[in-house]
Amino acid sequence: MSKTARIFVTQKDTDLRLSPSVPAEFTSQPGLENNAVNIYPEIKFQEITGFGGAITEAAHDTLARLAPANQRKILELYFDKERGLGYELIRTHINSCDFALGNYAYAAAGDRELAAFDLSRDVNGMFKTILAAQSIGGNNVKVLASPWSPPAWMKTNGEMNHGGKLRDDCQRLWAEYLAKYLVETRRLGINVRYLTVQNEPNATQQWDSCVYAADDEAEFVKRHLAPVFRERGIDTKVLVWDHNKERVFERATDIFADAETREFVWGVAFHWYSGDHFEALALTHAAFPEKHLMFSEGCVEMRRHGPEATWAHGERYAHDIIGNLNNFTGAWFDWNILLDQRGGPNHVNNFCSAPIMANVETGAVTLNTSYYYIGHFSKFIPAGSRRVGFSKYTQALDVTAFQTPRGETVVVLMNATDRDLAANIRLRDDVLPLTVNARSIMTVVF
Repeated sequence: MSKTARIFVTQKDTDLRLSPSVPAEFTSQPGLENNAVNIYPEIKFQEITGFGGAITEAAHDTLARLAPANQRKILELYFDKERGLGYELIRTHINSCDFALGNYAYAAAGDRELAAFDLSRDVNGMFKTILAAQSIGGNNVKVLASPWSPPAWMKTNGEMNHGGKLRDDCQRLWAEYLAKYLVETRRLGINVRYLTVQNEPNATQQWDSCVYAADDEAEFVKRHLAPVFRERGIDTKVLVWDHNKERVFERATDIFADAETREFVWGVAFHWYSGDHFEALALTHAAFPEKHLMFSEGCVEMRRHGPEATWAHGERYAHDIIGNLNNFTGAWFDWNILLDQRGGPNHVNNFCSAPIMANVETGAVTLNTSYYYIGHFSKFIPAGSRRVGFSKYTQALDVTAFQTPRGETVVVLMNATDRDLAANIRLRDDVLPLTVNARSIMTVVF
């Protein structure tokens, strides 16, 4: 019985955007050797946790300025499994981040008992959008929460911006603060399943930031966070690092040198801003195979790359997603799901692009190329899918392959060159001949 493949294509200089093409049939070609992309479903690697993006105060503020119909449509474009990208993950910030309207925290100076711990700003703001996204995506939508900075009064520099460190006398208090956040958000119905210890702990930023050396992070987790979680019965999974890939192996090695810390920590999170470094992910997996790898942030920074007006930005997304997935990454988060026409709001003018952007003055909504390129993965590779083995005949094609919980095989192929490329998807004697057109991405499901 022949296999029928469903094919979806996005291509430059055409109207094709995650567009279905005519289904194609595998044929028996036992002697085929050339232009092969071999798929080996029997060879299985990591399980996928999901794909998603960040709901920040900026994303919520932009959404809230649009008409109700557009608000609903944008959330469906991300979280609806049929009409949208099928996102199953959300990232959000604890206290403020640069994509907030200003610095804020949940406890005032001197409140060492956290007696007046107050989430009302987020309850009346971005938590509404998170809950709406969860209602569209269903119970499968899980949240990753990350702090950019403790309250200013807990830090050595006395402010939330410009780095500084967590004060020694506030280590336990900060762990209690994080635990209280997790307890309260769960009570509110927000499904925070993952926590990173600190966003970008190696950077002193002009915005909300806090610096941890590797031994500082390991000690905080071991002596404060882990004991508080155990006392409170909190089962949220903890990840370390949450910064760029070029140091991910070194950081994991340094932190996991302590056996107690290694036992408690669930995984390692990372960003893309310093380059590919896919090999560092493979090294981290080889050294610590029980740890989960999570890509927690990436975006097009306008100060470095300009507005997302070129096709190459979508290709950059797919190249990074494929490279990460092929090196044992189990979860992938974009940064803001929505920003305004400037790439904000951002309280330090660190403007960035997003897959969907909205002009809050006119109400116009724009879907950038990154939206469609992300969709070639998130729509077809649900949580519980397993990466499977493959080989390819040329480095000109970016390729990855998965088997879903329903038993479907999903192959994603991207051609970022300016010439069409042949690709014969081959399962031993069965072959599906394809042309992957120049500057296109294709998802094949069978």
